[in-house]
Amino acid sequence: MSAQLPEIRRYGTAAVAAAAAAIRAGGIVAVPTETVYGLAADARDSAAVARIYAAKGRPSFNPLIVHVLDLAAAEALAVFDDDARELAARFWPGPLTLVLPLRDRAGVASLVTAGLDTIALRVPAHRAMRALLAASGAPLAAPSANASNAISPTRAEHVAASLGASVPLILDDGATEAGVESTIVAGRTILRPGPVTAEMLREVLPVVPGTTAHVSAPGQLATHYAPRKPLRLAAVAAEADEWLIGYGAVAGDDTLSAAGDPVEAAARLFDALHRADASARARIAVAPVPEAGVGVAINDRLRRAAQR
Repeated sequence: MSAQLPEIRRYGTAAVAAAAAAIRAGGIVAVPTETVYGLAADARDSAAVARIYAAKGRPSFNPLIVHVLDLAAAEALAVFDDDARELAARFWPGPLTLVLPLRDRAGVASLVTAGLDTIALRVPAHRAMRALLAASGAPLAAPSANASNAISPTRAEHVAASLGASVPLILDDGATEAGVESTIVAGRTILRPGPVTAEMLREVLPVVPGTTAHVSAPGQLATHYAPRKPLRLAAVAAEADEWLIGYGAVAGDDTLSAAGDPVEAAARLFDALHRADASARARIAVAPVPEAGVGVAINDRLRRAAQR
């Protein structure tokens, strides 16, 4: 296998077992769904989720869709109302994502939800994703398996061309059926159109098209959790009333990564912001993070959080 190319394995028992082992070990794998190929990681593992962002070069920490095997698994992570249950009953398994209140102690990494109190959930229909969910025993965060702003991948070779060796393993089960990302619904609002059309949804509920004024799901503008307190960036020392979040050689009250590892920093970012917001200090300061690799996404998120 070339050092520049991922391993591509044809769908089957052995390939699914290898992919599930990679997920359990904290890795990422590409897997087809009925919409597009997804880049999957255990949604409970913040470091694994950070590897998704690092592989994609994702410009900001958008919320990620979490894939689960059935409604029971979804209800363990989110609070469903009657509307959500009606939509799930009609369209799951399938290409519909529901944005719902995150259940207390759901165990999902805060990086998955971008620090929000909602979660985007889907029960996929594709045999490869369902087999991986069953074999790994994990809820899987899985955005499209392509570099950010690149064309969405509908074949294994698209994934390999876009991501190269940054994704170690691709499950190949041919071309995807829908070819576009899932429809996203929050309450009775369509946040993103997709294969489940407005007409199909209106057979169940009186849904309306949404706007991007408030971002609560993937595929919208990148405005997510921001702390209540003022946030100062590129700080090398704390002022008297500041809680300092360190990085690398800059020690603080907390740290994103004492080793200066940007992937570790991405995994810890939202938890660190929450801890800082809950502290007794009036303001928050964050040490400089190099503008390279996933550090670009960290800095993008911090700049947005600092805008009040």
